[in-house]
This record gives sequence, C-alpha cells and structure tokens, in this order.
Amino acid sequence: MPIIDVHSHALQYPQHFTDDFRRQARRARADTEIDLTVRYADYRAACPPQTITVVFGGKAKLSGFWVDDDHVARYVARHPKQLIGFLALDPTQPGYYKEMRRGHEQLGLQGIKLMPMYAGFDPRDPRLDPIYRYASRNDLPILLHTGTTFVAQAPLRCTLPRLLDDVAVRFPDVKMILAHLAHPYEDECIVTIRKHPNLFADISALHYRPWQLYHSLMRVQEYGVWDSLLFGSDYPFTTVNASITGLRALNQMVEQTNLPQLDAKQIESLIHRDSLKLLDLKRPR
Repeated sequence: MPIIDVHSHALQYPQHFTDDFRRQARRARADTEIDLTVRYADYRAACPPQTITVVFGGKAKLSGFWVDDDHVARYVARHPKQLIGFLALDPTQPGYYKEMRRGHEQLGLQGIKLMPMYAGFDPRDPRLDPIYRYASRNDLPILLHTGTTFVAQAPLRCTLPRLLDDVAVRFPDVKMILAHLAHPYEDECIVTIRKHPNLFADISALHYRPWQLYHSLMRVQEYGVWDSLLFGSDYPFTTVNASITGLRALNQMVEQTNLPQLDAKQIESLIHRDSLKLLDLKRPR
C-alpha cells in the first residue's frame, strides 16, 4: 500500500503572497523568512517512492495569499501518476461559485480546500451552502484549515472545530478533513470527528511538536477514533519522511516511565491508510 499524503501544497514564493503576509510569516520560524516555493524533485526525494499526494494552493484575500487553480492544475499535469489536485475557494470574494465549477468541471480537480480563518468566514454561514451542496452532488471532499496561525488579521473564532459539527449535521454525506488535527484545539477536533462518520482529521505539520502530538494521539486512542485520522505532511513546511519518522518516535519519549504507550499498530495503520478509498478519490493513472 503506497503512502497517501492528503496535505501538500503547490506554491510559488513570493509570487503568491503579499508583503504583509511575508512579514508576518517570519514569526513562524524564529524571525526567518522561509522560501515556500514547492519543488517536486525535493518533495520526491523525501518520501517513499510510491507516495500518492493530494496538492492544493489556497485563496484568502484577507490574509494575503492567492494561488489560482490553474497553477495547481498545471503542477498536477506535470506529475499525473503521483498527484491529485484540489481547487481552493475564498467565498468572501465574488465569483467563487464559478471558480468552483471551473476548477472541478474544466480543470479536473477532485476536491475543495477552504481556509475559514485565513479568509475570515464562518464555515457555518448559510451563504456557503452552495459549496456544500455542490460537494455533495459531485462527491468532492472538502479539506479545511483548522487550528492556529501567525496572521494577525485572521480571526481564531473562524477556525474552531466545533463549527463543523453544525455543517456535518446539515450535510452528513459531505466528507470533510480537519487539517492539522486543529492544533491547539485537538480535543475539540477529536470529539467532533467522533460524532460524524464522514469527518476526518489529518496530522500534518504536527510531528515537530512531539510532546503535544503524543498527548493528542493518546486522546485519539482513548476516544477510539484512530480510523478517522489521515496521514499528511504539509510540504513544504515539512516532509513525508520526517513526518513518518516523527510518528514512529513518539513512544520513545515515554520509555522507562509510567506513561502509557501509543498503539504502535495504529500508528502504522495511520501511516499506510488508504485515504483515497475513504474520500472516494480516483487514483492517479
């Protein structure tokens, strides 16, 4: 079974970002500006050979970045045997519904990326119902950014996992992925995905906070929701291999202590989970 990375980006830096975003992004890594340009050769060099990857850009006018779906489609077209593309929407901007239809029906993108906090909208807003109805009719999974950020103008109230409980009640057949296990709101994320069989969470960009991730996965274990977790990297912020190594090393922190161990078999199942089947995504050819 190949590794399925459900969370990877197609970006160019600095073209896809405003100067304001770039200045604020320095807070993420010790006041250092990071080149976020995606280079597929670098990605492939740091993942198992058969890895299949979901890639997307992102649209959030409020926070200062915008990646056209055409860029993502071109990126996928260069590597069609390994990549699956998602379109991105900023529903605060005019023309988003037309962009959604074009991204899916003309560009062949297989899912939707939403960034409620970065774009400044509440995912429960009834004005977003056309997105959920379209996703339901066309079996498109929706990956939403949940969790924290460094962008000052991005409202945290829009990122809380509990908001998606209401969406899942109204649209129970829409498959949604809560990115980053919604850190630092992991507990809220876990109890939300436990309620709804079509809600999942990915563990992207968490391995470099190992103590936090250990506690989060222990809560996953206690609530019995391992099967609702999906593997993701968040490249270019980190890599597939680093994420796998980090997951496998978590139990080493608690050796020679009385703290409980994470189920090693469940960790391996997470790493090798067939997320394409769970999300009804077509395998690349």
